[in-house]
Amino acid sequence: MLINLVAGLFFLAGYVYFGMDGANKKLWIPGFGMTGAIALVTGLHMTFTWPVTGIFNIAYGETSVLFGILFLTTSLALAFGWDLLTVAIYGFFAGLTAILVGTRIINLGLTRQPLLSGIGFILTGLGGVCAAPTLYFKTNRSWRLLGAIVLVAAALIFAFTGYMAYWGHLDSYSDWKPLPMRSP
Repeated sequence: MLINLVAGLFFLAGYVYFGMDGANKKLWIPGFGMTGAIALVTGLHMTFTWPVTGIFNIAYGETSVLFGILFLTTSLALAFGWDLLTVAIYGFFAGLTAILVGTRIINLGLTRQPLLSGIGFILTGLGGVCAAPTLYFKTNRSWRLLGAIVLVAAALIFAFTGYMAYWGHLDSYSDWKPLPMRSP
């Protein structure tokens, strides 16, 4: 889920800087669609089944659902030529949620690296909060560059976190077996 988020944030940073005023906006549809679908499906699974210990299902599952629906809707809006304003308004509220979650992760000392994880959520949330202003100021290259930098910074934080999680989980779960395969 984190690496999917990383890909999505890189797609969004690319779109904000290169694609908003580009002639070929359809170029971005598959990237937004793929990341949106994966985030929505895995986020819903996490939200409904609570597979992870503790509150991480809320922090990662529910925000993944918000991220997923935003990206799927963005891909549809680009495909059909719809205006992105209502998507940006939804992004504002999803962004506020990510900022709140990031702040709370830092406040409660959650994850192995709460400051880094919290900053990743906060920067991602800023991308959502600034979506509508970015649409309004889409001719301002400096504003868009700043937005792209924030999104890339968030992506790099989540890339580090995600790849380190792969590294650690492959070790700590190497002997794990699903319940039906466990001997009595």
